Amino acid sequence: MAIHPVVSAVTRRIQAASRDTRAAYLATVAAAARSADPARARVSCSNLAHIYAAEPAPDKLRLREVRAPNIAIVTAYNDMLSAHQPFARYPEIIREAARAARATAQVAGGVPAMCDGVTQGQPGMELSLFSRDVIAMGTAIALSHGVFDAVLCLGVCDKIVPGLLIGALQFGHLPVIFVPAGPMTSGIANDEKGQIRQKYAQGLVDRATMLEAESRSYHGPGTCTFYGTANSNQFLMEVMGLHLPGAAFVTPGTALRDALTRAAVHRVAALSALGAAYTPISQVVDERTIVNAIVGLLATGGSTNHTLHLVAIARAAGVLIDWEDFDRLSAAVPLLARIYPNGTADVNHFQAAGGTGFVIRELLGAGLLHGDVGTVAGTSLAAYGEEPFLEGDKLVWRPAPQASADTGVVRPAAAPFDAEGGLKILRGNLGRAVIKVSAVKPAQRLIEAPAMIFDSQDEVLARFQRGDMNRDLVAIVRFQGPRANGMPELHQLTPALGALQDLGFRVALVTDGRMSGASGKVPAAIHVSPECLAGGPLARVREGDIIRLDAGLGVLEALVPAEVWALRAPAVADLHRNATGFGRELFHAARANASAAEEGATTFGWPDAASVKVQESADTKETTT
Repeated sequence: MAIHPVVSAVTRRIQAASRDTRAAYLATVAAAARSADPARARVSCSNLAHIYAAEPAPDKLRLREVRAPNIAIVTAYNDMLSAHQPFARYPEIIREAARAARATAQVAGGVPAMCDGVTQGQPGMELSLFSRDVIAMGTAIALSHGVFDAVLCLGVCDKIVPGLLIGALQFGHLPVIFVPAGPMTSGIANDEKGQIRQKYAQGLVDRATMLEAESRSYHGPGTCTFYGTANSNQFLMEVMGLHLPGAAFVTPGTALRDALTRAAVHRVAALSALGAAYTPISQVVDERTIVNAIVGLLATGGSTNHTLHLVAIARAAGVLIDWEDFDRLSAAVPLLARIYPNGTADVNHFQAAGGTGFVIRELLGAGLLHGDVGTVAGTSLAAYGEEPFLEGDKLVWRPAPQASADTGVVRPAAAPFDAEGGLKILRGNLGRAVIKVSAVKPAQRLIEAPAMIFDSQDEVLARFQRGDMNRDLVAIVRFQGPRANGMPELHQLTPALGALQDLGFRVALVTDGRMSGASGKVPAAIHVSPECLAGGPLARVREGDIIRLDAGLGVLEALVPAEVWALRAPAVADLHRNATGFGRELFHAARANASAAEEGATTFGWPDAASVKVQESADTKETTT
């Protein structure tokens, strides 16, 4: 199938914009690339002794004498976070599989894995977005020992996968496979959970009822089953060719899950420079891969958080994208999946209805994905139109179903839920913003109502409880951008605003902050840029101004006369309460240096291509013992 003309045009634009930065990135990768000797062969005898001092005798011998790959495990394990608790078993499974593959594996390092579900509405949420960059740096530290020939990244959730990928891309000469843990089994129906949350926000049920509902929803090991950022991550790892095909949504603790983990070990060993199919991550992630990721996100109605994360991931590989690329592609990419909050089904239902293999094959057949990309499977992206099974003890792949098992959850490209993708870009005198329309009913996509001004989500909830918001309104929540307070998610507002909507009021949210990847039926213009603290026009809005949010036409504006608007001074932020407590003191430099949302809200300060000079230095030279 010929590539769709819009996909082709966007890809060409990105390639042209990224010419210098991509070349600089690849030059850095080339400078770090080594010969076919094991990486550890280039360290001194003292260094080498440190590497294997604590290893069991067989592994010590292999590390010392044999030309075998040494696989780095970078893990986000903790046992507080249900999605990452299954990783406790993985290092031993991986080590045993490595020995069978005549390789070794070592836990190179651990990275933090915080849960946005725990920190919603709490001070810790102000560290959430920056944790992505901490994870990226932690990944770089883990791999900085320079003694690894391949990498397995163990991570699932919101900032963890983007952080691991950003960090791994800085070691572009190494092959990398992402190894997921899978979703928990299904619990309480998502609609029922959402209704109870709204009733709790209205004071109609007590805390015990609310806690019981939440416990029946989040009840065991694995990823939360709605299609938020965590599960969007997993779909993206599939469509970017960084998982083994079909690995995303196999539940934890099953024989198939363990077989996929063992297979990832064998595969990454083969992808190393010591194997038969050397494929570094720099050959997998390029401009076409990034376009595939955006298409996959749009086609499944994925998380708005990826309008930040994909920008940052792309920049880590020297690829420059912006929100215009999302917008152009969204006009051409059909919506093929409805998973909560864009529907009633969870990811287990999605998997049973056809899953990643069905969607990827449909997108390939419609010419909406680049099929001729590198993948860790060693073939074209067509391999990701298959799904894994066990035949006895043997892991095999078969074609995904030809037809959806439930067209209320997954549909073919010829008969989509919507002709356009799940995200839109809004523009106007309030700046630029992102809106997730896949969960918003068409009748709610145009809102024109008076502004109510808030400087925190606590203020919103307090006025809601007092009954002050029982009318048509647009809630303007200011000073929530990365430079102001770390850009926390404001998902705690969803039940309150949803309750107002259910009462018949016309409501919307406009903010320079984030919503959860589970943002749903209330129209929300988020990531408004420039942010208020950087002089963004959202800080000029006054109580009672009429705000127009039109997702159909892509408009976000205050209906204020131009001459009045021009004379307004922006509001001044009072951010003293966001500067201290819960570790926020340690992130002052991150807030001060954060880039704009459309630039990925990163804290790295990426150099321009013109300023990047790759040259051989002492740490890239071989060392003999």
